Amino acid sequence: MFVGIFKNTGNKSSQLFYFCAMGRRNKNKVFEAVEVTGAGGKGKGIGKSPDGRVIFIDNVVPGDVADIKTTKQRKSYYQGTAVNFHQFSDKRVEPVCQHFGTCGGCKWQNMGYEYQLEYKQDEVLNNLIRVGKVELPEVTPILGSKEIYFYRNKMEFSFSDSRWLTPEEINSGKDFDDKNALGFHIPGMWDKILDIKKCHLQEDPSNAIRNFVKEFATSNNLSFFNARKQEGLLRTLMIRTSSTGEIMVLIQFFHEDKAKRELLLDAVIEMFPEITSLQYVINEKGNDTIYDQEVVCYKGRDHIFEQMEGLQFKINAKSFYQTNSAQAYELYKITRDFADLKGDEIVYDLYTGTGTIAQFVAKKAKKVIGVEVVPEAIIDAKENAERNQVENAEFFVGDMKKVFSEEFINNHGQPDVIITDPPRDGMHKDVIAQIIGILPQRIVYVSCNSATQARDLSMLDEYYKVTRVQPVDMFPQTHHVENVVCLERK
Repeated sequence: MFVGIFKNTGNKSSQLFYFCAMGRRNKNKVFEAVEVTGAGGKGKGIGKSPDGRVIFIDNVVPGDVADIKTTKQRKSYYQGTAVNFHQFSDKRVEPVCQHFGTCGGCKWQNMGYEYQLEYKQDEVLNNLIRVGKVELPEVTPILGSKEIYFYRNKMEFSFSDSRWLTPEEINSGKDFDDKNALGFHIPGMWDKILDIKKCHLQEDPSNAIRNFVKEFATSNNLSFFNARKQEGLLRTLMIRTSSTGEIMVLIQFFHEDKAKRELLLDAVIEMFPEITSLQYVINEKGNDTIYDQEVVCYKGRDHIFEQMEGLQFKINAKSFYQTNSAQAYELYKITRDFADLKGDEIVYDLYTGTGTIAQFVAKKAKKVIGVEVVPEAIIDAKENAERNQVENAEFFVGDMKKVFSEEFINNHGQPDVIITDPPRDGMHKDVIAQIIGILPQRIVYVSCNSATQARDLSMLDEYYKVTRVQPVDMFPQTHHVENVVCLERK
């Protein structure tokens, strides 16, 4: 793999570049003075090679002019990295994070936020037009986030006993005795962890907790995990916070060592008595997922609460909840507005998760039926509804492709409005076919992937007209964007 690193300071720049050889099958090329004209998928810049092919470029901002060395070549495009800059874009800003350029989490930190929003809006519009090929109303300007840093309510960090060394460290000639890391995976490398000193995504005490855990574990000879050898004690650290000020910390251990486990957990709760929920998992599997593991509550509750318009939502270690609480509230308000409920409608909320949207719109509907394939999520949804005294919402476990049976419709009523918030892959074609089979008056489609959303809209186009479109930025400093579409039956 080829790597290029640069540092931009104001209008001047100092540039450091480090190279490692490509595989023999790749024929690297250098294209000189390529203008970066746009931003594309996965946060990469877009340029054009002399032979007319598109180049997807790392470490650039639209408006840059740079020499590009290719890292991959295909029939219709190249992938590459900037190795020399002729001109820096006026869209550039100085990244605030010391880990920018190595950590892959906030790839647009070097681009002004107003331009980030502009390119996200363009992505949504281009997908709806090019993929969906549907007639569109005027698309409402994207709703930006008030907080562009420290906005996430959930972070997951990985332990490693062989941390990733930066090019600066490698070229310093120093010996590094401390090889432990607690941080993020290097992009594309499942076993390489970058040690994080300060992350700008989650508010304090997130950084303080992570740094304390690493320092205490290192000082007390608690072994960090080695993914290749499958050995070591400490695997992952998860921190969840809520808008109500509650904090959940979960530490995942590779094997049980009661004395060392309690030593660390006791130290954490003594240092941070404000923690609402301290939990742990003993996970001896080959992967870090905890959804099939027993989560043990060590101190406090086994959950924290999120709150929205007086509704309380119980969040446990395995719960899904939108990771930007403030923008989730804005997203749900838009969804409710698009649903345009008068009080006498039956609403089906597909992919309901823990029922947050369903309960949020319930007070404006006659009845809401939430459907989700994950049984644990439906248990949480029912418990939340009971706590919130939402009596007109019911929740069911079901395969979305089979939910609209004649019996189900007879039991719960013909939906007037369907709200759907599927995963990134979008809705299965069978789900779309079932929606077409019952033809509700209105569909509100919430999506974290406007490309698959556009594909689904094209399949609904014969029966529905897109009447409203509202992109929402949930993840500043990244290329990700949510989009809400309202469809009315033709």
